[in-house]
Amino acid sequence: MIPLTIVATSGVRRSRQRIVNEAVLVAAAVILVMGLVGRALLGYLGITLPAFTIAGGLLLFLIAIDMLFARPTGAKQTVEETRDASEANNPAVFPLAIPMIAGPGTIATVLLLSGETHGDEMRVATVFLAYGCALAVTWLCMSGATYLQRIIGKTGIHVVTRLFGIILAALAVQFAINGLLGTPFFIRT
Repeated sequence: MIPLTIVATSGVRRSRQRIVNEAVLVAAAVILVMGLVGRALLGYLGITLPAFTIAGGLLLFLIAIDMLFARPTGAKQTVEETRDASEANNPAVFPLAIPMIAGPGTIATVLLLSGETHGDEMRVATVFLAYGCALAVTWLCMSGATYLQRIIGKTGIHVVTRLFGIILAALAVQFAINGLLGTPFFIRT
């Protein structure tokens, strides 16, 4: 999350910490809603968990490609259009909250774990407490992005971003494979 936080917030006029705070809050809301009503919602829409996992994997793969090649949009813009876009751009929701924090793996896991609680309030609380702890750690890591950027510099961030782009691409492919095989968790070797 640290390299993606740096890349996603570069050139944005808003405070990086504010974006991080919003991203974690949005991700928490998504996880909470999906944990409570996600299975019923996907069932109502006729979306299976494997289909959801494949779609999430494809979306993550597109983000990985952008990380690997550091591609700008390629669109020609005037100075005013660039300024307006940077003011309106809020990476807190996409790509930070969704799909990076509350992505296909997280949502699939919360759906499965909440389904395993069988309505037991203590188990439900345990699942959401675990996600709360994970979100707190995520917030700490993302909040430290500025400090890491100062330590390793721009070149270091580019190297780390490319490395994590490769890892994210592999993760995305694994999500698609798991979806095709109908297995929601990583295949252990």
